[in-house]
Amino acid sequence: MLLDEVVDGLAIVPGERHVDATFGAGGYTDAILERGAEVAAFDRDPHAIEGGQTLVAEAGGRLILIEAPFSQMEGELTRRGLVPVDGVTMDIGVSSMQIDQAERGFSFQNDGPLDMRMSQEGVTAEEWLNTADEEEIANVLFNFGEEPKSRRVARAIVSARPLKRTSELANVVRKSLNHKHYDKKDPATRTFQAIRIHLNRELDELAEGLAAAERVLKPGGRLAVVTFHSLEDRMVKRFLRERSGSEPAGSRHRPMAGPRAEPSFETPAKAVRPGEEEVARNPRARSATLRVARRTAAAPWGSEGVN
Repeated sequence: MLLDEVVDGLAIVPGERHVDATFGAGGYTDAILERGAEVAAFDRDPHAIEGGQTLVAEAGGRLILIEAPFSQMEGELTRRGLVPVDGVTMDIGVSSMQIDQAERGFSFQNDGPLDMRMSQEGVTAEEWLNTADEEEIANVLFNFGEEPKSRRVARAIVSARPLKRTSELANVVRKSLNHKHYDKKDPATRTFQAIRIHLNRELDELAEGLAAAERVLKPGGRLAVVTFHSLEDRMVKRFLRERSGSEPAGSRHRPMAGPRAEPSFETPAKAVRPGEEEVARNPRARSATLRVARRTAAAPWGSEGVN
């Protein structure tokens, strides 16, 4: 998504070292390699790592694929002697490759098992939905899916258990919210988003990944982050505003906890949204937002700066 805009924002120079924090199908990595840079790419999905081996072979030693969540990039890069780096790219959320595979359970467009695990490890959506209590489910739907009728949906889910398939869950949500086939947006979207974010700790990963990127970038290094949901974009926006010193220093409602650190990023450029041509070519790009910022020479902030 926003591939040209991301590459332009990174201002890549041949011979630089860049991190693709969310490898997926390799689109960003391929574009960065074409600009003459080296790439260390991360993905916690073993299918993405396996699928990227052809690109590794074609890159002639300029690409390293690392099977790990991007929150661990500092440790993984340090162990390989790859710190500091000139750029970090992050594309937050589920990849098109994962959505298109019905057996992964990320989407209700094609029926599949309720899985939704990016790393293929841990609790599945089926296990969680069939064991969590109503209050926990409601809180997840409200906090991570911004579902205004989360309690009604949670109650319907508990009443319909056991659930095993994505189509079953989607129909339960639609029925509970009186969805009509001609309604513009399917209300199941919010529920699927919330469960996926919860199971994969996506907001925690984002917070930890942004802080890790700050630590591995050299002075002048560029950070480019693409988000698709307001929850994620607000986190990125706030992180960059705080780190650039453009966030208000404090108020009686939110007093400063201590001395203000030196800005670790320059004031970020204005957010970039996809143009009509890209949206026509790829409707999933409609909600994408790109934010780019440049690292200063200041020391990284402490972990308390990420929220």
